[in-house]
Amino acid sequence: MDEKPTTRKGPNFCSLRYGLALIMHFSNFTMITQRVSLSIAIIAMVNSTQQHGLSNASTEGPLADSLSNLSRSIKEFNPRDSVYQWSPEIQGVIFSSINYGIILTLIPSGYLAGIFGAKHMLGAGLLISSLLTLFTPLAADFGVTLVIVVRTVQGMAQGMAWTGQFTIWAKWAPPLERSKLTTIAGSGVAFGSFIILCVGGLISQALGWPFIFYIFGSTGCVCCLLWFTVIYDDPMHHPCISVREKEHIVSSLAQQSSSPRRSVPIKAMVRCLPLWAIFTGFFSHFWLCTIIITYLPTYISTVLHVNIRDSGVLSSLPFIAASSCTILGGQLADFLLSRNLLRLITVRKLFSSLGLLLPSLCAVVLPFVASSYMATIILLILIPGTSNLCDSGFIINTLDVAPRYASFLMGISRGFGLLAGIVSSTATGFLISQVGPVY
Repeated sequence: MDEKPTTRKGPNFCSLRYGLALIMHFSNFTMITQRVSLSIAIIAMVNSTQQHGLSNASTEGPLADSLSNLSRSIKEFNPRDSVYQWSPEIQGVIFSSINYGIILTLIPSGYLAGIFGAKHMLGAGLLISSLLTLFTPLAADFGVTLVIVVRTVQGMAQGMAWTGQFTIWAKWAPPLERSKLTTIAGSGVAFGSFIILCVGGLISQALGWPFIFYIFGSTGCVCCLLWFTVIYDDPMHHPCISVREKEHIVSSLAQQSSSPRRSVPIKAMVRCLPLWAIFTGFFSHFWLCTIIITYLPTYISTVLHVNIRDSGVLSSLPFIAASSCTILGGQLADFLLSRNLLRLITVRKLFSSLGLLLPSLCAVVLPFVASSYMATIILLILIPGTSNLCDSGFIINTLDVAPRYASFLMGISRGFGLLAGIVSSTATGFLISQVGPVY
């Protein structure tokens, strides 16, 4: 990891690998909108008298919980009557089912993608998730059990699609461009959250809640067409890549091991301290993000006395800030590497430290500036924005440490992150119920 990558330059933004990054950005955008569509639609789907305590019942994840709270204001928009008598407990099971599905496939899909290739596995996961999103309104008519099954299978499909991306970047991303390419792709998550937060209520108001699923499910099907057409596991077999770009990628990855061995060195991984540092980073990152984003709407409403219904842009600013910081952080990280200003290990440590320390400091300061509207808004925007600097740190570090097993290790890392999200949201809810909100 301390070795300096080759400084040979190749074609830049007008190249096929950046087209692949944009398609992955689109696929990540699609998956996050499909994942949280139910959180937007459910207020219009269920009886409004049963909404008390919904946010505490939800365990889908930070973005889904945030949007679940925000979607409370949508119930008056929907022209279709509430038709499902789902209790808060049942809604909690529905929300959490997609998380359990993701957990089931995170590690196996990362391992299998490294063996059989990521193109078909990721494409299949995206296609299944899209089709199940289209099927969700019909499943709701058949009963809550089918909805839970659909959401669980959808989570399994998305688990396949989340982790296998690093298998592709292990063969497509030159060392000096890994931060740029992976952050362009990964920023689709934050951008998708921003978009669905802004337009989800409008779709429900104008067309009815089922069209939230129809629109974003159809978007996923379109993305699948692009995926299977443009994405290839290896630049050597892509029919449209230029000779110059192919030579640049191959030469830049020449020192990377390409052994076809399929066994995973579990014992060596368990003893590898850098891997445990990565796992700890994921746990810490998801812990803070879950707490902040889950309770963001409540904090804005309670401290700033802002009506969430009338502040969609305000509430979505942290997500667009996170998307922008993700891309800018990747550009800066690769700039430092390409100019030989810092070693690779130093860059990863720097962005990991900034991505963990800066949002933590902002969160600590937040209660002390509650009386200042502007200071509170700035801190709420900075927390998710600076947190995403981790995308150029430990989040892509598996590509540096063990590129052959990047997807497998990403599956384990995201498992630690999901565990942190579940524990932190549960612990925070318990503390608030015991001592009350301190803001």
